[in-house]
Amino acid sequence: MPKNDWREYIKLYLITNRRLFDNICLFYNAIEDALMSGVKAVQLREKDLTIKELFEMSIIMRDLVTEYKAMLFINDRVDVSIAVNADGVHLGNDSIPVEAVKRITNEKLLIGKSTHSIEEAIKAENDGAHFITLGPIFETPSKLKYGKPIGVDIINEVKSKLSIPVIAIGGIKLNNVEMVKKAGADGIALITGILESKNIKETTKNFLEILR
Repeated sequence: MPKNDWREYIKLYLITNRRLFDNICLFYNAIEDALMSGVKAVQLREKDLTIKELFEMSIIMRDLVTEYKAMLFINDRVDVSIAVNADGVHLGNDSIPVEAVKRITNEKLLIGKSTHSIEEAIKAENDGAHFITLGPIFETPSKLKYGKPIGVDIINEVKSKLSIPVIAIGGIKLNNVEMVKKAGADGIALITGILESKNIKETTKNFLEILR
């Protein structure tokens, strides 16, 4: 199992989207700015890449997070996670089952699971996930296919039924993160909330200050 304090690391869970940037150098610079400012967990989520391309990007990301003593999660691809010695894998509804990942990896990877309802959250814990993302809490373009926002009130209800960390996701910004925290979320997952910021370093620090 990766770092003993991993629950603290995922309080601010940064998810990548290189397409927000004009070139790949700007993308890596943005990720480094976030890491430099205190992000301790990054999920590499670039679904349109080939496996070879994802593997090559994962190696670069592995070096980056290692430099800043952070953790790397690979979206969906257990094979790439193992190959680059990632800390974990993040699974969606169409991914390989959690229990299969545990068998394949001899339980050496942390497993995050995307959920969008109380029922999915409970199932994820019962299946053996180490933490879940729950959302979309607020409206966000990246989560439109999952339907309308589920709102902040569901966070407290899910927390009352689960013992694993619940990470809120979907449309979380500096102006609404306090609501998410008060609802009981163990952390937040972000893409544009950080990566579209004009000052990634300052925005990251502001999120971390609120989450403390």
